[in-house]
Amino acid sequence: MRKQHTGALSDLGMSMMSDNAIELYALTKKYRLSRKEQRDKSTASKEFTAVDSLSFTVQKGEIYGLLGPNGAGKTTTLRMLATLIRPDSGNAFIDGVSILENPSRVRSKIGFLTNDLKLDEVFTPDYLFDLSSRLYHVSRDSSQRHKEQLFQLLGIDKFAHTRLGDLSTGMKQKTSLAVSLAHNPDVIIFDEPTNGLDIVSGKVITDFMMQLKAEGKTILLSTHMFDVVEKVCDSIGILLAGSLQISGNCSRLCANESLEKLFFDIYERNGRQ
Repeated sequence: MRKQHTGALSDLGMSMMSDNAIELYALTKKYRLSRKEQRDKSTASKEFTAVDSLSFTVQKGEIYGLLGPNGAGKTTTLRMLATLIRPDSGNAFIDGVSILENPSRVRSKIGFLTNDLKLDEVFTPDYLFDLSSRLYHVSRDSSQRHKEQLFQLLGIDKFAHTRLGDLSTGMKQKTSLAVSLAHNPDVIIFDEPTNGLDIVSGKVITDFMMQLKAEGKTILLSTHMFDVVEKVCDSIGILLAGSLQISGNCSRLCANESLEKLFFDIYERNGRQ
């Protein structure tokens, strides 16, 4: 297991030592609870552990599904990996780069799509993609080629110059996806990417994830949808109340039962957390 601090080893040296694109080691995040939150959670404790000593790895080029109900700690985990919030203890590495020691470099390496991403609806997909490319210092030629490819794959091309406020929910989600990948990262973190979408838009997103995998990208996917996990994921982790209950190859874990049955067996054994 990696130590929490890299010491004399460089980030580059670390990344060369491992076949993993994402590594979490005892990652923990706690929050102070207000009196109202204590009442809502029926607890006298003034502290809530959202993520509890979480450890797992994601191999390069695979899709890893982090599966769990609302409140399981999935979004908190992804926000720590994206360096939006800092863990209380533990560490994680993106391509060998510590989220604690070099967060700016981590942000340059990842694409992060979250439901909290709110794009200004007065702008067009074309403008927002170009803006994101400039922020990541992508050359104009590279940005244009990448934009044309993504917009065509996601069906945004016909709406490239339409204001977001005039687009459907699905098209807004596709635009957010394209904007988050403007710098063409090798490691991609998706938080509930198909949530709230109709079956057509949802299929476009899942097909796109498979396309990204075919290009050698690594994807960490947070979801509560069994069908999405079964369709696209190589490996899975089941998260309940901030703790990882099981992790491994999806086909092997579900060799004798469906993913849904596996999940609810674990869910029931853990007291419906």
